[in-house]
Amino acid sequence: MSHARLSSLLAAATLAACSVSRPEVVVYGCTSAGVMAAVQAQRMGRSVVLLGPDRHLGGLSSSGLGWTDSGDKAVIGGLARAFYARIFTRYADDAAWRWQRREDYGNRGQGTPAIDGDARTMWTFEPHVAEAVFEALVEEHRIPVYREAWLDRAAGVEVIDGRIRSITTLAGERFAGDVFIDATYEGDLMAAAGVSYTVGRESNETYGETLNGVQTARARHHQFDRPVDPYVVPGDPSSGLLPRIHEGPPGEEGRGDHRVQAYCFRTCMTDHPDNKVPWPKPADYDAQQYELLLRHLLAGWAGTYRKFDPIPNRKTDTNNHGAFSFDNIGANYGYPDGGYAERQAIVAEHRAYQQGLLWFLANDPRVPEAIQTQIRQWGLAADEFVDNEHWPHQIYVREARRMVSDWVQTERHLRGALDTPRPIGMGSYNMDSHNVQRYVDADGNARNEGDIQINPGGPYPVDFGAILPKRAECENLLVPVCLSSSHIAYGSIRMEPVFMILGQSAATAAALALERGCAVQDVDYDALAARLTADGQVLRAAGDAGAAYVSLDELAGVVVDDTAAELTGPWRPSGVRRGVHRGYLHDGARGDGACRGTFRAELDPDSYRVELGYVEHANRAASVQVELRCGDQVRRYTVDQRRRPDDGAFHVLGELRLAGPVAVVVTNEGADG
Repeated sequence: MSHARLSSLLAAATLAACSVSRPEVVVYGCTSAGVMAAVQAQRMGRSVVLLGPDRHLGGLSSSGLGWTDSGDKAVIGGLARAFYARIFTRYADDAAWRWQRREDYGNRGQGTPAIDGDARTMWTFEPHVAEAVFEALVEEHRIPVYREAWLDRAAGVEVIDGRIRSITTLAGERFAGDVFIDATYEGDLMAAAGVSYTVGRESNETYGETLNGVQTARARHHQFDRPVDPYVVPGDPSSGLLPRIHEGPPGEEGRGDHRVQAYCFRTCMTDHPDNKVPWPKPADYDAQQYELLLRHLLAGWAGTYRKFDPIPNRKTDTNNHGAFSFDNIGANYGYPDGGYAERQAIVAEHRAYQQGLLWFLANDPRVPEAIQTQIRQWGLAADEFVDNEHWPHQIYVREARRMVSDWVQTERHLRGALDTPRPIGMGSYNMDSHNVQRYVDADGNARNEGDIQINPGGPYPVDFGAILPKRAECENLLVPVCLSSSHIAYGSIRMEPVFMILGQSAATAAALALERGCAVQDVDYDALAARLTADGQVLRAAGDAGAAYVSLDELAGVVVDDTAAELTGPWRPSGVRRGVHRGYLHDGARGDGACRGTFRAELDPDSYRVELGYVEHANRAASVQVELRCGDQVRRYTVDQRRRPDDGAFHVLGELRLAGPVAVVVTNEGADG
């Protein structure tokens, strides 16, 4: 949206006559979640209206994110799965393959085949095809859609006795309703209604997590893989920092801050000469903005074009890849709470940055020739985003506001360490935070901070409470996108299929609240679960009855968990969803002796069977060194963790007479896995 358009909208707010619409359900936000919420409300016999600041339907799903972050597609059900089935149907038509033969496309998707013929679903697609599916859904269900309807965030939300009565746009259109759903990426309706929220990263201490807050040690991906000088004059700190590097240290490991993971545009490119638009050069192009990238390239990095993920018709969904790429690190901190004009400026700066980067790679003579040649083969797709100069209309808002409610979905819920009693849908993608800041490390080199890519260990349920505000704050609002979640848990939940799932579940709860005349917080969960299941939602993975871990209280004898052990070295949390208590650690296959865990206990004199608990796997070490120390007694064992433990959980080291202080020491010295 141009600044001129924003100005005209602001002016229109004072000129337009006030109109009134009175549906039962008002969905604000034309994202994929918003469309699915509106469709579900209509299917349940409720009058509904869909409005939002968007001109186009579908959010990121129709704005370049065609390489679906699906995770485990088996837990994607309901209207979300129906969306991908409609994509399959469209590409089953030969007419859909204008620029490429179907047989030449291949079948590679993100962790899953692009085309699943057995399930009749397709997980990669062009932006305009996705948008056409969303348009068809609202047309078939005769859902009124109000586009470019910007909420009056200052005075446009009427709340009486803890209930939203109506919302009004900048153009003066008023929408009264009984239940409201905020399906925006920003959470504007939620915030304007006075619902509690947060922005940024919590500390690990806040919710007992391990991956929240400042993350320097784990930020290994999209990282500088060789020394790169950060100063304007190499080696001279007094010359100042290059552009796009932050002043000061990154902060204390695991501590919370206000920073937000980086945004970018998911760019749709093509190498078809008849459909290719040359890279545009921004009006304010400044090659110095990319000097840090140039130094990384000249140092030998050559991965620039390794994230040109293929979608049909010789196009790509191109995402961030590498230490200096499409992610505009640190340029979005003001976006979540920013006014419309401030957000517009941030979006425009991101567009100029990303277009300038592509122009730089294709045209700057200092860029290695092989990279220039590769980039010049590509351009923007002429048949995409035709009303926006072929550039995506929606920036990738990976995270903005997040509601804070009575239930907060955390890392521990995703890992199965805490139960999720009222599931309304499932996620399964990595806990994925993109980089948050770029700084100078202790060695005087450029470094990124914040990137986390940790598998939660499999599919996990999202609780009903995560989309419900606190009762005292609002009784008729549901929030399926900016839901109540910690930063790191949101890094997994924030995937488009999950947003569609939660949008449908939110609308189902809205319809049940209307049926029973109750607050959304009082919707009977059993009735909700029954209707969701009937509509094809997957609420739990097969065989998963809740928490996957054995409770300490269930174990006899003296038990020392790894959470109570003395740990040294760079242990890493595993994605395993089995084991004892709330987590499982591994050494990342280092085998260097740097990782050590000491399990101590004070024992009364007696005979004991000493057992070591672990989760077997083919990638585990077959030669784990373990010592048992008791007084002068030292016994050494080698454990093969590729073999299943004796009772399925614990391996018997031996039966010994023990007394007093005892220590079992596990080390990764010489471990071969």
